Amino acid sequence: MKNLAFWICAAAFIFGAVAVASPLGNEGPMPDLSGAIGWLNSAPLSSKSLRGKVVLVDFWTYTCINSLRPLPYVKAWAAKYKDAGLVVIGVHTPEFSFEHEPANVEKAVRELKVVYPVAIDSNSRIWNAFQNQYWPAQYIADGKGRIRYHHFGEGDYGEIEKVIQTLLKENGATGLDENPVNVLGVGIEAPPGRDEQSPETYIGYREAENFASPGRVAENSPRVYSPPVKPSLNQWGLSGSWTVGPEAAVLQSPPGKIVFRFHSRDLHLVLAPTPDGKPVRFKVTLDGAAPNDDHGSDSASDGTGQVREPRLYQLIRQKGQIHDRIFEIEFLDPGAQALDFTFG
Repeated sequence: MKNLAFWICAAAFIFGAVAVASPLGNEGPMPDLSGAIGWLNSAPLSSKSLRGKVVLVDFWTYTCINSLRPLPYVKAWAAKYKDAGLVVIGVHTPEFSFEHEPANVEKAVRELKVVYPVAIDSNSRIWNAFQNQYWPAQYIADGKGRIRYHHFGEGDYGEIEKVIQTLLKENGATGLDENPVNVLGVGIEAPPGRDEQSPETYIGYREAENFASPGRVAENSPRVYSPPVKPSLNQWGLSGSWTVGPEAAVLQSPPGKIVFRFHSRDLHLVLAPTPDGKPVRFKVTLDGAAPNDDHGSDSASDGTGQVREPRLYQLIRQKGQIHDRIFEIEFLDPGAQALDFTFG
């Protein structure tokens, strides 16, 4: 039930709940991997072909910040323990419609420098076989093909690595370097800040909350919206002519804005260009001014940028003390698709 998964993934890390992990045990045989519609960085793999290897299966999706921040650790484990018998498999199960497209997944895998095997699970068959409900989720199988451990969410990287080492030793590996990997994610993969008080917020009406523009959302119909006058923390609104669908709000004619009052170091927004792929220009502000040194990796210091592909865009990374801020993004071209805010 993915809607439940969305909420748990967001709430568990924004509001400080403990990540969910299992003790080392026997959770039964690892499900088959035959449901993938394609594979990247590898020929198709199966539970049978992986027998004799310790296997880490990482469920992720490339627009989810909670999936991206563990990547430095997953990539480091894949490299460090490969010769000792570990196989890391990324299972990319999509959340948004454009993530079903293999070409988009392939591009994301390449740009994120993921070199271990990735199963393209666009029909959620592997997700369902594992009865998974979370992004990210890690399952570790031993050399006999039994799931011995699972972990849901970010964090607990030292514990996960200890499990990898334990199962490799059970499988006959010797001479392991038992020091934990020393990694530090940068850019979009950097660890979250310590003062995050804003939750993941969807813009499409199917999951939207805290909408504060005057009047109600006109589902699937064009409407001219006015921005909220004094939004409270975590309230947001639209300005201009938008059509709000179940997954995204689409700008009908420029200019159009989205306003959000947030409290966190980072602000990300899942965006897509026009359906025909035309880039969309934008400009962001903080409290009505250019972000300057607080700009993100996808915006310049003057707040300008372009939406060229469907993905997660880091628009704000604050350098100073964190407090409530008013974020605005103005789109200067029609067809911008806005889907989901996440924070860090």
